[in-house]
Amino acid sequence: MKYFEDIEIGDLAEYGPLDVTAEDIKRFAAEYDPQPFHLDEEAGKATHFGGLAASGWHTAAMTMKLLIAGDGGEHVASLGSPGFDDLRWRRPVRPGDRLRVTSEAIDKKPSESRPDMGVVRFQVNTLNQDDEVVMSVITIAMIARREAA
Repeated sequence: MKYFEDIEIGDLAEYGPLDVTAEDIKRFAAEYDPQPFHLDEEAGKATHFGGLAASGWHTAAMTMKLLIAGDGGEHVASLGSPGFDDLRWRRPVRPGDRLRVTSEAIDKKPSESRPDMGVVRFQVNTLNQDDEVVMSVITIAMIARREAA
């Protein structure tokens, strides 16, 4: 288990890969973001996307999957999150893309009101197979402190 005390500013991790299919894009869109350019190749061609593009929320969900599933068994003592900052969808995610995620600890503070936890901010970037950033976000994680465990 990785606790608040185990995380240092500048710690960098990489997760993935995850291959994206047209079926994945359409399935997510049909359930959660049914806009034409997420559901149909031809409809996507008629937009600035120029083809089928994953929902930004799908990209965010795939990013979260990689962050959680890709920790190599060294689970972070997560207590959830109060949110995130500066979410940007930088490029469309397409069928055939292979995504990976990088995460860098950029700030950490022990909680003043909850001595059993600290808060860590991570710069998270989702990249495609060409090393182009498709999404960036600063996540805010509440992480258990070892002394309280």
